[in-house]
Amino acid sequence: MPLDPQVEAMRASREALQVPQLYTQTLAEARAADLASIQEAGGEAEPVHHVEDLTTDAGVPLRIYRPELAGPLPTLVYFFGGGWTLGSIETADGISRKLANAVPCQVITVGYRLAPEYPFPTAVNDCSGAVRWIHDHADEVQADPSRLAVGGDSAGGNLAAAVTLLARDNGPALAGQLLVYPNTLYGSDTLSMRAGTDPYLFNNTSVNWYWKHYLTDPADGQNPLASPLLATSHADLPPALVITAEYDPLRDEGEYYAEKLHAAGVPTTLSRYDGMIHGFFAMSGILDGGRKAMDEASAWLARTFTDD
Repeated sequence: MPLDPQVEAMRASREALQVPQLYTQTLAEARAADLASIQEAGGEAEPVHHVEDLTTDAGVPLRIYRPELAGPLPTLVYFFGGGWTLGSIETADGISRKLANAVPCQVITVGYRLAPEYPFPTAVNDCSGAVRWIHDHADEVQADPSRLAVGGDSAGGNLAAAVTLLARDNGPALAGQLLVYPNTLYGSDTLSMRAGTDPYLFNNTSVNWYWKHYLTDPADGQNPLASPLLATSHADLPPALVITAEYDPLRDEGEYYAEKLHAAGVPTTLSRYDGMIHGFFAMSGILDGGRKAMDEASAWLARTFTDD
């Protein structure tokens, strides 16, 4: 189908204003512009009963979003998007608040370190270490260690997939993985990647720009912790919801990953949003599709946390 009318209007506005692509800016400019854009499109921040900042023993920042529920609480550990290069706890603030209230569950966002200052595998190690710390300090953060899930959008989805691979082999056991338009394969040459050339939307140049910052050596792209699609086995991973967008260069590799999980016996739900673009999950303030995806993710998490 064509671009969703709301997306088309947003794209037309970008073209009229000649909004520069993030990859044409300095890192400092791109990081500021990314945050401003997400905050504008995300809508008004929802109040949450309790919000708290803390750090792990390794110094990784965390932010807790805790609804008014008796603990111990089902907990989603969330990794923000931004191509491992942009983003922060603040860029995931709107998503985290909405999920905490809608599921309801506790959401803990991880402030992993960014490339190129801290290239692969720093972000993977920060995220994996944070999940381990939350599990081991479950009493302190009021988390139920038997109901611990991971999730993220874009690069955050990539990190969530990588963390599940590590957790399968080394613990802790995870209840689920929410993967929103994840990167799953370095150097992918899929139909959606080749078609992703629109100069006013997230495109294949964007994808390559982010990978260039993340990997110091292209050979690292063959590591399953960078490209989860290349894992030798996807068996025994936690149940997954994979959300993709029709007009996203990452669409096909996200859907291939869902197929890999399903083929390996992992309970997997794949949900493609027609007419949508990369980033729409964070645009629920202006896109109906974003609100629908948020509702779907919340309902899936609620079921995941209540399944035996």
